[in-house]
Amino acid sequence: MKKIYIIDGMTCGGCVASVTKKLLDVKEVSNAEVQLETSEAQIKIDDFVDVSVLQSALGTKYTIQEKTKDFPPSERLLKSIENPSKLKQLKPLLLIFLYLFSAAFLLNFKEWNVTNAMLDFMGLFYIVFSFFKLLDLKGFPESFKMYDPLAKLIPAYGWVYPFIELALGLFFLMRFQIPVALGVTIVILGITTIGVIKTLLDKKSIRCACLGTALKLPMTEATFIENAIMLVMAVVMLVKYVNL
Repeated sequence: MKKIYIIDGMTCGGCVASVTKKLLDVKEVSNAEVQLETSEAQIKIDDFVDVSVLQSALGTKYTIQEKTKDFPPSERLLKSIENPSKLKQLKPLLLIFLYLFSAAFLLNFKEWNVTNAMLDFMGLFYIVFSFFKLLDLKGFPESFKMYDPLAKLIPAYGWVYPFIELALGLFFLMRFQIPVALGVTIVILGITTIGVIKTLLDKKSIRCACLGTALKLPMTEATFIENAIMLVMAVVMLVKYVNL
């Protein structure tokens, strides 16, 4: 059973992540989709739960009440049309990957070198993705710890993570300590990928923090593919450097 609730008190992406986590912690709630713009939460409930239980889970910072307005059929149709498809939601991520691949190719096409192209792609990947995370450094850790195991265990890791990505991007682009950067890439993306796989298997609907909180990306198979591409590149490159 799905119900729509109005939640007051949210001001940023961090609030959305915090509210989503608190709602999912309620045992009767199996899914929660929270929107900052409309102050609404669409909650899937497996068993009856009183609104007072949800309010208790959210604490005093936020207030929640059930939305009772019944939209007419024409308005419901309009809302369904406005609700973007998964492909449309992932359009920013796909465009960024297209630009990154194109940039890496153009930087190396005159004197083509696969190794340099891969290093440039990985460096640009980290620089661009860290930029989006740094746009909302306060909100990103809250979203990130919802699925990254290490960020859940050590909250400070979520605050440091964008700077780790920025440093790795510079390392790859400057060709500095490449084996170390590859090893760190395998570790941090390996940990995140474990969390992504668990989220997908649990069929939880949460926001992916790969591009921070500026862009609303759902956690989907595309997130796993994004991490997998970087992991495969890192492993291939590390093996190559070890064999030199």
